[in-house]
Amino acid sequence: MPANLTPQYRKAEEEYRKAQSPTEEVDCLQVMLRLIPKHKGTDHLQADLKTRLKEAKAAVETEKQSPKKGPNYRFPRQGAGQVVLIGGPSSGKSRIIAELTKATPEVADYPFTTREPAPAMMPWEDVTMQLIDMPPITDTHIEPYQINLIRSADAVLLCMDGSSDDAPAETAEVITLLEQRKTILSSETGFDEDDFSLLRVKTLVIVTRGDDADCDTRLELFHEDVPTTLETHKVELDREDSREELRELIFRSLGQIRIYTKAPGKPANYESPFTIPVGGTVEDLAYKVHRDLAETLKHARVWGESAHDGQTMGREHVLCDKDLVELHG
Repeated sequence: MPANLTPQYRKAEEEYRKAQSPTEEVDCLQVMLRLIPKHKGTDHLQADLKTRLKEAKAAVETEKQSPKKGPNYRFPRQGAGQVVLIGGPSSGKSRIIAELTKATPEVADYPFTTREPAPAMMPWEDVTMQLIDMPPITDTHIEPYQINLIRSADAVLLCMDGSSDDAPAETAEVITLLEQRKTILSSETGFDEDDFSLLRVKTLVIVTRGDDADCDTRLELFHEDVPTTLETHKVELDREDSREELRELIFRSLGQIRIYTKAPGKPANYESPFTIPVGGTVEDLAYKVHRDLAETLKHARVWGESAHDGQTMGREHVLCDKDLVELHG
């Protein structure tokens, strides 16, 4: 029997995926249990949610009772989304961070220069995105926090050095190691309905040093090692046009649109747009602006591709990129 999960449940599920602490997990799981349709098709999922809620509550108590050990690798989301960069040794992750942001990570020709995750903000046009550089993943070097950051990311960049003969096997190994930990690099993000512990995370393969003469041959070897439908892009970070293409590609991978706002009787704000998911509505925008406004929202006036200029629309109206919206509570 199909689960027939509602859009409201799917939103709660996405919030759970992004949770970065046991307390946040508890809150999200309680909402999911409240929203999940109650019928035979969801019996297994309901049982799984209850088990996870019990485990999350136990983790909360453990955190309260035991002193914190080691660094805390939890990074609050900033900008239009959180993108985690992963790969094998010397795959070009830190070089991407150095070229696309103002951060100054150590970039060297020897492996394992990145020893801990580090966030940086990447600008593109009038928005920013949070990129997180990660230590390389190998069969002898993969930490639980790396899995947690990957699973909660809005998107993942799997980096591969197009000039290295070792890169195809090392990159394939990253995919395999994550699969063994029930984390599947995929074209879309979402939990498996039959196995809630299995998670797919939207991933792009980014091939650095893409202008290397033998890059295509190495890419073929990679696809032979791990047949995959992951979207693959070659970049050459020495070229400005390639860097700009990568910036836009990263933003598009997040599945977000930009919405400008204006208060009634005031000029429009075209400098700091809000971002909401593709297919997002006036109501989604209102929640981004302020929860109280979303609760009292009556209608909105919309200018742009999704409506005639100044047209009055309801809260379920679907917005388009670069629409201008005036919310009325």
